[in-house]
Amino acid sequence: MEALNRTLFLWLNAPAHPQAWLVALATVLAQWLIWAIPALLAIGWLRGDERTRKAMLAATASAWLGLLAGQLIGLAWPHPRPFMIGLGHTLLAHAADPSFPSDHLTLWWAVACALLQAGQRRIGAALALSGLAIAWARVYLGVHFPFDMLGAAGVAASSAWLAQRAAPWYLGPAYRTADAVHRVLFGRLIARGWVRA
Repeated sequence: MEALNRTLFLWLNAPAHPQAWLVALATVLAQWLIWAIPALLAIGWLRGDERTRKAMLAATASAWLGLLAGQLIGLAWPHPRPFMIGLGHTLLAHAADPSFPSDHLTLWWAVACALLQAGQRRIGAALALSGLAIAWARVYLGVHFPFDMLGAAGVAASSAWLAQRAAPWYLGPAYRTADAVHRVLFGRLIARGWVRA
C-alpha cells in the first residue's frame, strides 16, 4: 500500500518547474480556503433559524471530533510527510509533523458531512466537492500523500456520524448556551434588525 501511496503522490505532485498560476491556485486552495469554514459557520449562525444554527453547532462538534481523532492517530502512527523522506517537490512550507490524516481535509469534510446529515444538502455537497480541490492542492504542493486524504475522509465521516449520534445529549444544552451568549453579544444589532434573533 505504501508503494501505491508514493506512486500516486509522484503522479499528482508538482513537476520540477510548475506553472506559476497553478502553484498560486494550489496555494490558495491548500492554505487559505480553510478560512471559509469559520466564516460559513459564523454566517450560518448569525443569519440562520434554529434548525440552521443547530446544524452549525453539530458541524462544529464534528470538526472538533475529527481534529481530535486526527491528532490521536498521528500520535499512534506518525507517518512522515513526503518532504520528510525527500520525495517529490515541496512548494509550501509546513511543519514536519505526521501527515496522516490531513487535518485540513478532516476539518473541511467533517463540517461537510455534518451539514449533509443535518439536511443542509446544498452547502454540504458544495463543501464535499470543493474538498477534492483542497486534497489535490495539498498533494500537488508536496505536503501530503494521497492516502492522507482518504484517511481524512474516513475520520471526517466517522466524526460527523458520532456528532449526529451524540446530538440528543449535547445539542440542546449547547444551543441554549450559544443562543444566550448570542443575545448578549449581538443585542443591539438584533434590535436594529441587522442580526437575526
